[in-house]
Amino acid sequence: MYVCLCNAISDKTIRNAVHQQHIRSIRELRNFIPVGNDCGKCMRQAREIMNEEIALLPLINNVA
Repeated sequence: MYVCLCNAISDKTIRNAVHQQHIRSIRELRNFIPVGNDCGKCMRQAREIMNEEIALLPLINNVA
């Protein structure tokens, strides 16, 4: 499903970026994917998809 029609970005692209680039914020996502650069209508849905994928990631404990 397309999330950003202006830049032809799908939900799969966002999900893959979260897993492969270890993205944790919308700002980080926008550094890798040009989501929301034109009209901005996709930002809410992009954020929801990003948060869903972050919730699925295993927790990483800091090890000293």
